[in-house]
Amino acid sequence: MKTLTDKTIAITGAASGIGRALAVRLASECACVALLDRDPSGLADTAALCRAAGGAAVETLTVDVARRDAVAAAAQAMVDRFGGVDVLVNNAGVSSSGAIGQLTGETLRWTMEINFWGVVHGTMAFLPQLVRRNEASLVNVSSVYGLIGVPGQAAYCASKFAVRGFTEAVRQDLRGTGVAVSLVFPGGVRTNIVAGSRFDGAMSPAEQERLRTAFAASQHTSPEAAAEAILRGIRRKAPRILIGSDATAIDLLARLRPATYDSAVAKKAAAFRAQLARAEPPAGSGREAS
Repeated sequence: MKTLTDKTIAITGAASGIGRALAVRLASECACVALLDRDPSGLADTAALCRAAGGAAVETLTVDVARRDAVAAAAQAMVDRFGGVDVLVNNAGVSSSGAIGQLTGETLRWTMEINFWGVVHGTMAFLPQLVRRNEASLVNVSSVYGLIGVPGQAAYCASKFAVRGFTEAVRQDLRGTGVAVSLVFPGGVRTNIVAGSRFDGAMSPAEQERLRTAFAASQHTSPEAAAEAILRGIRRKAPRILIGSDATAIDLLARLRPATYDSAVAKKAAAFRAQLARAEPPAGSGREAS
């Protein structure tokens, strides 16, 4: 897709992070942007930034992607407003942590409903619009945790591996059509996803806050850089979009050592836990009662 000027792009998870940065960047290309999220306040802020950037048109829809009926209604709204979309970016997602044995079924379902089923609902609802275009793009966001298994991340890895498998199969189904299918693997991007993470297991609020702080410190790529990478991928019709040097390294590890990368991941996880144990509690969080 050589130009996105006057194209209509729908983005889920547009109230913050990568979704917001991508929306603003696309608006600067004079694209029409449809912003979907369950956070109306964040949507309003993103919409204001998009209008300031010169978006040809900006629409906001408060949508919970875990609800199929809500996503279907949003897709119909795009037909009514724009006649359909040219690009769909399924970006909405949540984070969760919990080692197996501590991970609850509720957390696993919550993670899958948003991260995986949200992508499925978006793809199914908007696909009829995409295939009617001479040229269109479907972009689904997975994660580097969709490339490797990570301790304490069974629910999150399951959801992101599922996005990967679903998207790669959809790409095969759409061969010969005008729809390019891109799968995004972000590494550590500075978003607020960890701030809203669910934690299962015996972890105090102060320990959870230290974990969030440590994760935040490991996120080296800005949302704006991530948005640029996705935009390049849409233009090139790239099947895979790696975001960040960490994503490149993890992808290489998974490709070169698919059966033996476990030891490298375990060593990295042990170093992270040691760093976490040495960390001071964040200011104002207090220490655990002894």
